[in-house]
Amino acid sequence: MILRSFKIVLGLLLFSFSATILNSEEKIDIWKNKNKTIKELESPKKSGDINLKKTLIVEPKTDIKIEENVGVSDDEVKVFGIYDPADNNFNLNMWSTTKAEDVRASLKRIKKIKLSKTSNEILENVLLSFSYPPQGMDEKEFVNLKIEWLIKNNRLDLIENFLIQNKEFDGKSKAVQFLVDSNIAQANIKEGCEKVKFIDSTIKDSYLEKFKIYCLVFNKKNSQAQLLLDLLREQNQSDQFFDDKINYLLGITSKTSNKINEKNLLNFYLSSVTIENFDYTPSNKTKQEIWKYLNAANLIKLEDLNDKQKIKELEVAANAGQIDTKLIFDIYRQIPFNLNTLINAKNIYQTLDDIEARSLIYQKYLLSEEISSKLDYLFLLEELFKSNKIQNIFTKELIKNLNVIGIENIPDNYKEIVEKRINTEQSVNFGKVKYNDKILHQSKIIKLYVEKEDVKKIQKDIDKIFKKISKNRKYFYSAKDLALVDALLKDGFKIPDNFNQKDIADKYEVPKNLMQLIEKKQNAFLALKIVEIIGEDEPYQLDPETIYFITKLLNDTDLIKIRNRVLTSALPLRV
Repeated sequence: MILRSFKIVLGLLLFSFSATILNSEEKIDIWKNKNKTIKELESPKKSGDINLKKTLIVEPKTDIKIEENVGVSDDEVKVFGIYDPADNNFNLNMWSTTKAEDVRASLKRIKKIKLSKTSNEILENVLLSFSYPPQGMDEKEFVNLKIEWLIKNNRLDLIENFLIQNKEFDGKSKAVQFLVDSNIAQANIKEGCEKVKFIDSTIKDSYLEKFKIYCLVFNKKNSQAQLLLDLLREQNQSDQFFDDKINYLLGITSKTSNKINEKNLLNFYLSSVTIENFDYTPSNKTKQEIWKYLNAANLIKLEDLNDKQKIKELEVAANAGQIDTKLIFDIYRQIPFNLNTLINAKNIYQTLDDIEARSLIYQKYLLSEEISSKLDYLFLLEELFKSNKIQNIFTKELIKNLNVIGIENIPDNYKEIVEKRINTEQSVNFGKVKYNDKILHQSKIIKLYVEKEDVKKIQKDIDKIFKKISKNRKYFYSAKDLALVDALLKDGFKIPDNFNQKDIADKYEVPKNLMQLIEKKQNAFLALKIVEIIGEDEPYQLDPETIYFITKLLNDTDLIKIRNRVLTSALPLRV
């Protein structure tokens, strides 16, 4: 008993020492005015290097103050995030005039949209800026909303950033466990163990404590692992399965249970590394994170190519993103067909079951030499995947193979459909800007936004190009031209008097419901609405009228950085 008590005391001292080390690490204070009342956040340095050393305390109906080494009462409001709101022309009160139910409803709609790169960036900046919660939403719900978004979008880099900048918040253990499990699922235990630094005294979670103990074993710190395990047992936070595995790994026992535990990813991982000749057959009930681990650790095997049920389960898993789609196409290549079947594939595939049909057409594609034939089989294969509602398996494979063929080699009868697939499925890869001084919104004036051109030179270009265009009596000023002019006026440039901006603007109507958000000073909520409007598209894919009213709204709310992001996509001609 004396020895056991000594171990427990020593374990507590180890915890205390660990916490002291964590808290003593050098941190960078982004709150620059230490002794002054602060109304807005100062711009931080690189977000990945920021660590908040102090607690931001907001007393109701008072100015914001930074106070050191004080407790936070229930009436004090804390803010959580990653970005300085000023970086995107927001402030701490960006949500204060917006109702919680409006924010919830907008985010619910956004979740159903496959956002474009630009839409996602705007949403990220709005959602993850330090700010007060909306009306009717407490800080617990608001911070959980942020964490849920980060987890759903698998933003591991931003989750780690959030943990660095926000020491105590509801949902911290959920965020840390997601980091840990993501690394286990990638069979990257070394990296996962580095995340143990986030498991501090503010987290009371047996799962994470167990992982911390395993990491000590993994790093050959057995004595420390044994002490922490004793402490966990003393607190009734351990269990028979975990004790059995750790005792085996520590060499205390020579045998361990051969039963595979799927209760959570850590248990499954411990099963896989302690059971000799580990063999596990996943099913449609297997958890997604276990599928990912099996794939990363090369533990998925198909012994029998005739086992169609097993292949079907693997296809479903690949379609859900649980395993690499490469495994499916490797299986398709191995399914045997005789020469006659391959020669007459286009007629015979319809007589086969779904898996054999896809395998046959895929093999026929690989054997084809003519580009037209290859394209025929690629798009036929796409239809076969769609008919079984597993098209996600083929999306990247289709794009990859179209790029291998090369857009320049695509026959005219396929060119339109191929260009559409590549532009739709791939992230936008902007080309070099080609300036055209005959069209206002494509002229050298936009160098201001594209290349950050000198202001004095831009004013000279404005005078020169407007003069040139005014000589063309047939020139029609488009909505994109108007979007550029509005931006220039907002940025303090002078437009020639003969350009009648008001008459041109009267031709275009801005939705009244969005204008009302400006009147109510709901800038952040307006940005959310713009994310909904842009949606799956990049700004350059929107119609000119939509581009105009989006940039006008952003001008009127002084959201200049978001406006510039829209302009640099929507206006230039790129080659």
